[in-house]
Amino acid sequence: MKNNKNGLFRSSLFYIIAFVLAMGVVLFATGGSTSNGPKSQKIESSQFMKDLKSDKVSNFNIESADGIYKVTGQYRKPQKAKVATSGGLPSFTVTKKGLEKSDQASVKVKNFTTTLVKSDSTVKEVNSVAQQHNVKVNAKPTQSSGFWINLIVSVLPLLIFIYLFYMMMKQAGGGAGGPGGVMKVGKTKAKPVESKVRFKDVAGEDEEKQELVEVVEFLKDPKKFTSLGATIPKGVLLEGPPGTGKTLLAKAVAGEAGVPFYSLSGSDFVEMFVGVGASRVRDLFSEAKKSAPAIIFIDEIDAVGRRRGNGMGGGHDEREQTLNQLLVEMDGFSGNEGVIVMAATNRSDVLDPALTRPGRFDRKILVGQPDVRGREAILKVHSKDKPMAKDVDLKEIAKQTPGFVGADLANLLNEAALLAARRNSSEITAADLDEAEDRVIAGPAKRNRVISQHEREVVANHEAGHTIVGLVLNDARVVHKVTIVPRGRAGGYAIMLPKEDQQLLSKKDAMEQIAGMMGGRSAEEIIFDSESSGASNDFQQATQIARAMVTQYGMTDKLGTVALEDPNADPYAAPKYSQETANAIDEEVKHFTDEGHQMAKKIISEHREQHKAIADALLKYETLDEKQILSLYKTGKMPAEDEAPENESETFTEAERKATTKENQEAHELNNEIKHDDDITIHGDDDSNDE
Repeated sequence: MKNNKNGLFRSSLFYIIAFVLAMGVVLFATGGSTSNGPKSQKIESSQFMKDLKSDKVSNFNIESADGIYKVTGQYRKPQKAKVATSGGLPSFTVTKKGLEKSDQASVKVKNFTTTLVKSDSTVKEVNSVAQQHNVKVNAKPTQSSGFWINLIVSVLPLLIFIYLFYMMMKQAGGGAGGPGGVMKVGKTKAKPVESKVRFKDVAGEDEEKQELVEVVEFLKDPKKFTSLGATIPKGVLLEGPPGTGKTLLAKAVAGEAGVPFYSLSGSDFVEMFVGVGASRVRDLFSEAKKSAPAIIFIDEIDAVGRRRGNGMGGGHDEREQTLNQLLVEMDGFSGNEGVIVMAATNRSDVLDPALTRPGRFDRKILVGQPDVRGREAILKVHSKDKPMAKDVDLKEIAKQTPGFVGADLANLLNEAALLAARRNSSEITAADLDEAEDRVIAGPAKRNRVISQHEREVVANHEAGHTIVGLVLNDARVVHKVTIVPRGRAGGYAIMLPKEDQQLLSKKDAMEQIAGMMGGRSAEEIIFDSESSGASNDFQQATQIARAMVTQYGMTDKLGTVALEDPNADPYAAPKYSQETANAIDEEVKHFTDEGHQMAKKIISEHREQHKAIADALLKYETLDEKQILSLYKTGKMPAEDEAPENESETFTEAERKATTKENQEAHELNNEIKHDDDITIHGDDDSNDE
């Protein structure tokens, strides 16, 4: 409600309407003319005496003011009077001579005003004539406030106009473009902020933190570095994939440095008005220099720091003007004078070279995906305020989540907490984390989806095919879990995790991955002698790996060690190779995928018994973990102590239903106890279990 009210009084339309109404009131109070003409006329004193003696006057008032008498009265009958026409337009009257033009119009008036000389004889004569014709006379006291009334009436409209004009300009100055508005739109929106994040709250990025610790130490003790002739970097660029913690690192620097920290996004410089971005950059650095030493953090700097010359506006493009001003402020003639600029981006390849050169962003810190130790440290940070059960092993979860970044791991623990709360549990168990991991990867389970028996058999054999190929080709990857429970768009899936974090991909590993992805289609062809659409996503992933092998990694003898494609290049840009090369690329990609397909079919044909055992177990239990898969592969049977998979012995839907049923039973028993108590009365519906 408060915001709506402020919005009303800050609207320009409100002040315009208020001004029009005020002027209308003033005109009405000052007796402005109406469309019906005047109802009163001013006459001479002699005419007044003549009308009074002719018994035309009904009554009048006499008021003494400034040495004269002011007389206002009414006629017994309306009298004709000549008045000037409105707007200066002539009027025409029909006479015997024809139409006569006149600057005055004839109207009938009921009231009149006049003035009399202030003398006793005049008053005596007027009273005498009034008594003869029985005319009512009323004497008014002298009003000393006439001057002030005239002053207010004449000055008040001007004051109202000045006030409304001031409020309209003030509104225009604060309504558009944030705090600056139209009048101050070039002012920066960034204000010094206080961060509660510290370096201890940032896990899994030890090397990155060490690079930033030097920045913090220089701000606290610059003599330690200047005594050796060292200068602190003017700019620090944090680059890396989304969710790796770039902004979190900047917040930690703000919390540790104890200096003014100006934080804003690259899009905050862009406005609808030309020249606003450059003006805001100037104002930002001006404010930071006043409180130096200070830190400026620009998130998503690629919004204004893109390579120049690509826009349709050329050198006059608004974004390029903003970038030019940023370049000057960071390393110009004036210098930044104790201001350190930090920026974050996940598209460092599109930044202008002049922005990333030494002297501006001297230090570039790559914030990449954490390794297994980094993931474990991140999980420990995010699990501090979450009650974990004894069966939860964060180290094992870290091994099961390769490729996860900080944001993914935080979301994983949050999903597990939500699942535990759904089951009315007081702590998060390993089953909650396992289900949360599946949700993050593939989406929620769709156990109520109606699937025919034949489709279940196809999916079970399809996933068993992935599993068998993964078990045989297990030099780099191991099968972690396989399920036929539908999740998202997938009818089932098999999770294969690397034995250890890999920074390099060999040709052998790439071919094994392609073969593993072809295992599902190969199993369908061998078992059912048919093909289904369930392998479409497998083909997409296999084709991507094969194409990268040909165009990026140089793993083909036909084309050689040539980089033909850049993964960061514009996907819509024209290729830089000939049509013959494009045909050769397609042939080599197909060669790799066909080779992986044949490898998968050979493996499944040689392990038909193990494949059937895993497929039958999937049809019975729906989900198998690593331990059960290895037991089926080696012995053909489920582990002795696990007749049913532990993680699927009770689904989350069943657990939730049981928890709700138990809660209702307890409430019902409590309700019955209360009803049998004579001292307590229950008010409510008959079918309600609430107290």
